[in-house]
Amino acid sequence: MKKALFYLFFCTIGIGKTLAQTQSAVAKDTLFNKPYIDADEWREKPVRHRYVHGGFKGTSTRFSFYMPSKEQYQGRFYQYITPVPDSETLSQGATGEEDKIGFSIASGAYFIETNGGGITDPAAGFGKDALIGAFKANAAAAHYSRVVAAQMYGQHRPFGYCFGGSGGAYRTIGSIENTDAWDGAVPYVVGSPVAIPNVFSVRMHAMRILKDKFPQIIDAVEPGGSGDMYAGLNAEEKDALLEVTKMGFPPKAWFGYKSMGIHGFAALYQGMTMADAKYFDEFWKVPGYFGAKPSESLLKARIQQVSKIKTGISAEEAVKMGLSMWNMAGQARGTADAAWQKQLENGDKLPVAFQLEDVLQKVDFLGGDLIIKTGKAAGKKLFISQIVDDKVIFGGADPKVIADIRAGDEVQVDNSNFLAAQTYHRHQVPGKEYTVWNQFRDAEGKPIYPQRPMQLGPSFTRAASGVLPKGQFKGKVILLESLWDREAFPWQADWYHNKVKENLGDSTDHHFRVWFTDHALHGDNTRQEDPTRTVSYLGVLQQALRDISAWAEKGIVPPANTTYKIEDGQVIVPASAAERKGIQPTMNVKVNGKDRADISKGKSVTFTATVEVPPNAGSIVSAEWDFEGEGTFLVVEKLKSAKQINLKTTHTFSKSGTYFPTLRVASQREGDSKTPFARVQNLGRVRVVVK
Repeated sequence: MKKALFYLFFCTIGIGKTLAQTQSAVAKDTLFNKPYIDADEWREKPVRHRYVHGGFKGTSTRFSFYMPSKEQYQGRFYQYITPVPDSETLSQGATGEEDKIGFSIASGAYFIETNGGGITDPAAGFGKDALIGAFKANAAAAHYSRVVAAQMYGQHRPFGYCFGGSGGAYRTIGSIENTDAWDGAVPYVVGSPVAIPNVFSVRMHAMRILKDKFPQIIDAVEPGGSGDMYAGLNAEEKDALLEVTKMGFPPKAWFGYKSMGIHGFAALYQGMTMADAKYFDEFWKVPGYFGAKPSESLLKARIQQVSKIKTGISAEEAVKMGLSMWNMAGQARGTADAAWQKQLENGDKLPVAFQLEDVLQKVDFLGGDLIIKTGKAAGKKLFISQIVDDKVIFGGADPKVIADIRAGDEVQVDNSNFLAAQTYHRHQVPGKEYTVWNQFRDAEGKPIYPQRPMQLGPSFTRAASGVLPKGQFKGKVILLESLWDREAFPWQADWYHNKVKENLGDSTDHHFRVWFTDHALHGDNTRQEDPTRTVSYLGVLQQALRDISAWAEKGIVPPANTTYKIEDGQVIVPASAAERKGIQPTMNVKVNGKDRADISKGKSVTFTATVEVPPNAGSIVSAEWDFEGEGTFLVVEKLKSAKQINLKTTHTFSKSGTYFPTLRVASQREGDSKTPFARVQNLGRVRVVVK
């Protein structure tokens, strides 16, 4: 764990080189001049393709190439860049829309994935040059793939396009900005250089204070709600909601407050305590910090309780006890949502929790530390994600420390540092271009709170991409962002858009697009935590890859940018497809002509909807209804593909309750209703109250 965090903060070698110097260094890098192939075979699944596996002698870098037949090949490749260096076989076994191999081959491309250079351990060799994991290993695989492609398909230079989300978006941008290996890039759900840890700290602060008020907040922003999410909140609650909203958290995304947890903040928090240990002491003592003059709710949330270890609890025992284990069920490794979890895995045979000799006091516990005070592990800390009665559950911990803990060792459960971390963003005010921090500046633009001696955000960004994003690249870039993203606040796409405009000026539209996806979260998978509220953006990503290929290879201009504006940290888009543009369909759904209908049990209501696709974005190929919130969408409309459709249907509600009937639609550029690929989804909801 410590090695991984060391990598996050200090693998910044190569920073400060110019773009030309970096590209030249990659091209001449002798580290990757001895490629080898150790597997070369034809496979039948997911579709027939030639599988080539290999690496580079003297390195830990490994690659996989998935190559279509000569008849299917159209002269290009797509390369997936994971959020952190991972496995070169991640994509094998995926099906349907999530099948990167099948999608690439269906798009006339061969597919590349690598392990990003190997393990992220500075002592292992690759960490001596952070650019290897950032983009050198991926660039080397891309360059060598062209050699293999020329041998298979005949002499030519394949066009290449890289794509990646979350931390992989940082690495994708770093790749296109600092090498000549690709002709275009599609980064998605990207942050800014100051995103981490700030987008998480402000979220934790709001989660702690608003824990009991989320139901009414969500109800207010739902269709047919009051529209005033601040109604009924006390002063502290209102301030917390206003603060997190102005920082960019999408209010409608709070629907997942019960399940979204703290996400990657567990790893970030431990990195923060290493990088700025002094802050966590000053927070409780120095005027200007929240802890020096704490609110009543902050004091009630603090625990500093000493006890002793009674026994360890295995994973199997924890399940039997009903303890919530630290996992992200259903998430694949290497995805935008789950890659960070790799940094938090425990040893398989070690305890996942401890039972203490004493019952712990009840507090609003989101995370904290188990401080080992006696025994072989004395002086060490373990991060704990949950406390239940007399039990503490790890949220990612060093297996060596766990192995050294014994029954009878004295420990202290202390969440003081974790509480302090929740307002760290107030003390990280960056440059004026980051307007969401204006709430922490006075009339003269100066910070109203004490500031820390260093900005942690750029260190995290450098760890991912090797360099900070500049908005300077050759080729084409289509940037994708989700309007309901809770981990990469949507305004950050605008930050990069502005950096591109600074460099490219009037020619920006000849090289760059930004498309926002409504009702989409951070994760790049089809399994939605509530399919009646959100949609997958994978279809948008797939269409973006096809569009960037046509743009770079044939000069076919892709659809226009999504029209948007930023207001108090929130990205606002027009309601109609013609005004919004981009590629996602829009809709206007009504029940009995309104957003809400109040009816008696046994009565029927009439639903109407108008669905449109933006200019040059294809046609509607599917429309399906879910009337009672089951997420099954069993009522499927029969329709011919069209750029605009008008729907009308009825439904009778036999039971009392509040329902949010949902219409989910998909468009497809070629109007193909059969293909699983490049289906761009959206949905609309209304409220029905049955008495």
